[in-house]
Order: sequence, then C-alpha cells, then structure tokens
Amino acid sequence: MVLAVQEWRIGEQGLERIVSFHLHLVSDATGETLNAIAKAAAAQFEGVQIEEHFYALVRSPKQLQRVVEHIREEPGLVFFTLVNPDLRQMLETQCREMGVPHQGVLDGPIAMMRQFVGASESHRPGGQHEVDSRYLQRIEALNFTIAHDDGQALDTIDNAEVILTGASRTSKTPTCVYLAIRGVRAANVPLVPGIAPPRQLLTATKPLVVGLWASPDRLLQVRRNRLNTMGESRATSYVDAEDVRAEVAQTRQLFEQHGWPQIDVSRRSVEETAAAVLNLLADRSDA
Repeated sequence: MVLAVQEWRIGEQGLERIVSFHLHLVSDATGETLNAIAKAAAAQFEGVQIEEHFYALVRSPKQLQRVVEHIREEPGLVFFTLVNPDLRQMLETQCREMGVPHQGVLDGPIAMMRQFVGASESHRPGGQHEVDSRYLQRIEALNFTIAHDDGQALDTIDNAEVILTGASRTSKTPTCVYLAIRGVRAANVPLVPGIAPPRQLLTATKPLVVGLWASPDRLLQVRRNRLNTMGESRATSYVDAEDVRAEVAQTRQLFEQHGWPQIDVSRRSVEETAAAVLNLLADRSDA
C-alpha cells in the first residue's frame, strides 16, 4: 500500500523533493482543535503537499464506518480526537488492519492530566464547546468588536479592553476579531492622512491603546494587492510611495506622542499580532 508519493521538481532553489499524501482528520466534535494541531504540525515541513479529508461530529459506528471506507479508498495518515472508547478502538483496529499510521492527538495531554489530577476523563465529546460563562463572554466580546469596527460607535469605545489603531491595511479588523474570539472586547480606529484622530481615541483612559504599523514597502504591497482585487488601477496617494512613507512616519509619531505601545505587523500573522496584544494586556494587569 502506497501512503505517500515522492517526486522531484525544479524550483527556485534547484532540485526540490516533494512528498504528497492524504491526511484524514476524524473528530467527534467540531474538529477545530484537530484542525489547528494538524496545521501547526504541517507548517513545520517544507516540500510537503497534503490533501486533507475532514470528518466532524463522528459519534456513531455507522458514521465511523463511512470514514473508514474513505480512508481505505485513499489511505494516508490519520489524526483523530475520539473520546468514546468503543469508537476509538474501532478506528484503531481498522487502521492497523489497513496498515495506516494513526494518532490520537490529545492522547499525551489527557494522559498527563489524568495522572496529575488522579481522576479519569469523562469521555464527553465536544465538552470544550459547551455554553458556559466563558462562551457567553466570547459572544459578547464579538458583538462588541463588530459594533466598534473601523471607528464606529466612538461614544462607547471607552468600554473596550483594547483599542487597535493605525493606518489602513495594518490588520486591525482581523486582529480585533481574533481577540474577540478569545473573549477580549476589542475596537479599532483607523488613522486617515489629513484627518485628525477622533477625540474619543485620544482621550480614552480605560482601554489599552495599541498602535499597529507596517513598513512602507510592506504597506504598499498590501494596498496594491487590495486595489488589484477590486479592479482599481488609478494612481492615488493611497499607493504613492512617498505619501505612504510619510503616513507611516506620522502614525508612529502619534503613537510615541501618546505613549501607546507599538507592534510592527509587517511580517506578522494575525495570530502573532493578537498574541503580542494579549501579552501587553497581561503586562498591564500585572503592573
């Protein structure tokens, strides 16, 4: 049984080895945890092409049997999160018979926690998604963030836990949404050249105000790509190199003037920017 295909291609660095394989992700809940772990693991390898097959809410033998048939048709690596012992044993037995490598991605953490607390797990699928106070807090934070996106609802912006501000295309909105999913009430206020920053931003005292900026070259690249997707080709100050350099300098000067912490988002993902903001919030609460 062939589980992975290896081939050689000519790339920018010369001859490159490419390994292609199927990855089956089997979950008895939404699969968010499983998907995140799989992506984090795959990101550590170059020259790998993965065809993912995703199966969520697998909670009966009949559902699992359909999954097994798919794995049999396109064998590869199997990652799973199945807390039901019978379903888990069924999947592991079938994988062993097919000679397919398989791994329960939560096995290590659950075993360590079981030993540490001296108690057995409940085997309740999707327990992390139950509606509790923390879940409701995330929903409330997301509603707040949507209402306070892009400089909206400025009169209540002081109720935010964090305000992100910066020039256009510095990932303010997606970072705020990511923070909201983590339960943080986040708002964002754009800084527009030639227009004074809103009074509510400058006088905010309760929220942590964080300035986001990107290098002029990076900002130009992102903005030009944005305009291209919109079919816009006219030359404007929005993508003029000199104007963008001046805009970045002005925003950073404003951040320094008000003592706002700054984050360079030039080469950061949204997740990395959000993590930096969370660290700033933690430092503030400890002060």
